[in-house]
Order: sequence, then C-alpha cells, then structure tokens
Amino acid sequence: MAEAKDMADETAIDPVTLTVIQNGLAQVCNEMDLAFCRAAFSPVISEAMDRSDGIYAAGDGALIAQGDLGLPVFVGTMQYGTQAVIERVTDPRPDDVVICNDPYLGGTHLMDVRFYRPFFYRGELFCWLANTGHWPDTGGMVPGGFSARATEVEQEGLRLPPVKLFKQGELDPEILAIIQSNIRISEQRIGDIKAQAAALKIGDKRLTALLDRYGAETVKAAIAQLRARSSQLMRAKIATIPDGTYEGEAFVDSDGVVDEPLRIAMRITVAGEEMTFDMSESSPPCRGPMNSVIATTRSSVYLAMKHIFPDVPLNAGTYEPLHIVDPRGTFLYAEYPRPVSGCAAEVSQRIAEAVFAALTKAIPDQLFAAPAGSSGNFALGGHDPVKGRSYVMYVISGGGYGGYAEGDGLTNGCSTIGISKSQPVEVLEQYFPVLFHEYALHEGSGGAGASRGGFGLNYALSVRRGEARASMVMDHGRTGPQGVLGGKDGGPNRVRVDFADGKSHAPAHLSKDQDIAIGPGDVVRVSTPGGGGYGAPFARDPAKVAADVARGYYSAEEAAALFGVALDEGGVVDAAATARLRGT
Repeated sequence: MAEAKDMADETAIDPVTLTVIQNGLAQVCNEMDLAFCRAAFSPVISEAMDRSDGIYAAGDGALIAQGDLGLPVFVGTMQYGTQAVIERVTDPRPDDVVICNDPYLGGTHLMDVRFYRPFFYRGELFCWLANTGHWPDTGGMVPGGFSARATEVEQEGLRLPPVKLFKQGELDPEILAIIQSNIRISEQRIGDIKAQAAALKIGDKRLTALLDRYGAETVKAAIAQLRARSSQLMRAKIATIPDGTYEGEAFVDSDGVVDEPLRIAMRITVAGEEMTFDMSESSPPCRGPMNSVIATTRSSVYLAMKHIFPDVPLNAGTYEPLHIVDPRGTFLYAEYPRPVSGCAAEVSQRIAEAVFAALTKAIPDQLFAAPAGSSGNFALGGHDPVKGRSYVMYVISGGGYGGYAEGDGLTNGCSTIGISKSQPVEVLEQYFPVLFHEYALHEGSGGAGASRGGFGLNYALSVRRGEARASMVMDHGRTGPQGVLGGKDGGPNRVRVDFADGKSHAPAHLSKDQDIAIGPGDVVRVSTPGGGGYGAPFARDPAKVAADVARGYYSAEEAAALFGVALDEGGVVDAAATARLRGT
C-alpha cells in the first residue's frame, strides 16, 4: 500500500487520462475473456462462461485489473496463484505460458486450470497476464472431478505444479502428453488449451497497444493511483458501518463422507476504516471434498464485500482494508492432501453467506437475505454408441437470490461467486446424448418475507442412449438459504433419480453423491434452492401475494399459511379474512 501511495503522490495523472487507462486495462481483460470463450471447445467455458482473465503485478502478483465478464471468485485466487508462479518460475521469457491447477498454490479445485503469461514491454517484465478456465475433466475417481466421497486430493484428478506448457511460444509435447494421458476426453482438451493460451496472446497485443499510446511510466503511475483510490473508496465505505463486532454463521450440508453439517463461524470486527474477518471457530478439517484452500477462503470474503459495495473499482487496493485471520485448524484452511473439489463452487458461497448474515445486523438496509449459494455441480460421464466416443458433461444451474429492502430476490440468478450461467439445454442436447424433460421454476422455493426470495430451478434429464455415471456436489439440501429480519428460509436443494424399473434413489447426503449408474429411461431430477425472505412475511403487501398466486408461484393455501393473505375463489384478496389471519 505504501509503495502504491508514494508513486501515486509523485506522479499525479489528470482524471480524464486516468479514467481512459482504467477502462483500457479493463478492456484488455474483456477481450481476453471474449477470445477465450469464443474459441473454447467446452460448453462450460464457451456457453456457461466459467472462466476469468486478469492482469497482475510483476513483483508480487497483486491484482491490477479484471474485466466485466470474469468470475469474481477467480480474481482473488489468481492473485495468490500469480504470487506462487513468481516464486517458482525464476526465468520467465517472452511468449512463455505457465500452467498450474494446484489448489494449494493459490487455486480453487483441480478442474479450474490456470494459465500465466509474463508480459514484457521493450525487454522489461511489466506484469503477468493470467486466466482460469474450468476444464470438464482432469481425471480422478469420477467423470467431471466432482467426487463426493474423495478423501485425498489425488482421487480428484491430476495436480499440476507451475510448469511451462508453452516455452517461448512452442507447446511442450512432453508436458501435453502427461496431461492427456491422465484425463478423460483428452483429444478435446487441446482446443481449450489453445483457446486459453490464445486469449493471453490477445491480451499481450492489446496491452502493448495501450502502453505504446501512453507510455510505460504513465501506465505504471495510473495503476498505482487506481490502487490507492480503490483502497481509499473501500475505506470510506467501511467507515459507514458502525464500529463493533458482528457475528454470523452458515452451514455446509456435509462433507460427502461424514453425514454431519460443517459450520462456518464468522466474526467481523469493524474499527474505523478497517475490517477484520475471523473464522477460526469454524469446523475442523473434514474427510470429504468440502475443504477450502486459503486462497479461495480469502477470495470469498473479497467477493462478498464487492456484493455489498459494488461500486468500488476492483484491484488489489480494494482488499487492503480487509484483514483476514488465517483460519488454521479449520476446514477453511485446507492443506495437502485434503480433498477440495467442493471449495470453489460451494464452500466459497457459504463463506459469503456468513459475511452477509453478520453484516445484516450492522447495515440491514444495504444487505439482503441469503441467495441460493450453490452452483449445482452435476457431472455426467459416459459413452455415446452412435458417435462412437466418450463424453463428460458438466452442468451448473442457477437459483433464487434473497429478498432485500427494496424488493424481491432475483429468480434463477447465477451463483454468488460468479457471472457464470447455465448452458442452454439445446446446446447440451446437441453436444451430448441427453434429453431434458423439464426446465422450469422451482415454485414455492422463494423464502417468505416482506420481500420474498427469488425462485430456484427444476430440471429433469435422461440419457438417450448408452450408459453413463452421474455425480453431483451441490449444497443447501439440509436447510435452505437463510432468511433475515424475520424472513423465512428459501426452499432447499433436492436431487432424485427415478429409474426405469420404478425404483428411486435420493442421495444419503441430500446434495452430494457419485457414480450413480444411469441408462435410457432413467431420469435425474434436480431442484435448486430459492432465496431467503427479507422482513416479516405478514408485512408483505397482500396485492403482491395475490399476484404471486396468480402466476403460480405459490398456492392459495401457501399464501394463507406463509403470508397470512386470504384469497377468494377468483384470486382477489379478502381483506377481512386477511386481517383475521394476520391478527390485525
């Protein structure tokens, strides 16, 4: 912070130039994101946009810029990942590309593969360009990598330390051979590899053009000023929160191995312009894959604060007033060989939920009830006899957002940790031998409140031919997302497999299971969580309740039981009966 402030003081840049450079840096990242998703082979990248690109400092890996299109959870983790690369790759050269997916070196889970490219300008290492893309498979016990019962990281897939996959622009065939020999559907990964590397090359060209226009010293000074300004603005936002200590909690359904909930205990201390986050009283390390590496734990706090104060520009300065006590000895500080496949998509969202729960007590008008908080990770791997090839399909799904002071929660929104979206069913049906039987709202799942939660999603699919294995690592099956200020919890996650022989299977761990053998005629049914309610349900405008019933969101019986609103046979509010139900 001191170094950035000193540079900012020494070389003041006029506001117009500073804004242009700020937007120029973001545009470099946006173009990398677009190049990546347009060229990628995997629908989870090209359609669901499960990826991110950023620019990081040459000296310490600090975040310089990220675009508008990348997953927020990757922003913080790539900062720590870049630090690990700087420490281990001592001779970066132009056109090198380093690959790494080691969770313990600034990562998430093994499927999130990170590429790093040193950016040289006129012979000097100026910064690093980095991106992350979710590969559909990196080996391991089950197709897709989401092993609900893994007890060590080796069971989840291939773990790569920082190594140069491209050496001065040339793809290393030996490292590529190691990767392809250890993952499923390896012949398709070369397309994603080249797309990921090409995105960084696009960033190299665009950043070079920006430096050619304004000069390296001016851009360096702008980066320092932008960092100082973000820090200053975040401090100003924190100053609006009353000083004090605030506590909240959230629970993970189970670790997939031991059927007991895992508690995230969040204690936030606000002192002037700084905040301290202490999670040291959380559950101990778990046997199953719901441990979180420290980079993901920190990034989850960062993205939670960005949800609360979205107008703070994102760079390393944004994080400087946020102090996180390393929660050693808990499942939020995973160390080798703890399995971690659920950390990025699930545990990270429980951490954010705990932040929201704590700060609702301090600034209720700026907060909201808990969102669905699950990426709904569903993986299906099998063989297509018609196309004569194997496949791995990875599906993410949306859920309801929590209600807030000004209105109801968003329905079928993306996960808390990103802007990723569900792939269109038409695309999935084109790529894979599956058929969707249902894709509709999870009606009634929005938690009741003065502002109700948004609704989750119901979907059902089957394989059209061949045999497959299904695995899932989801969450919020034991309890739904938290309501606040008297609001009710949202509807929980549900999974069921209806077999062609009339039998059904529901996971023992509710939201987590693996290696379920399915074939034609078997139907997998998933219901995603709805958002929590905000405020007392009986305070909801009866006209809004009537409108929800008319749309089929709730039944008339649910309207009476949840909101204390009586409707006549025509769906019109019966004011007298409503008053009796509400005791007014």
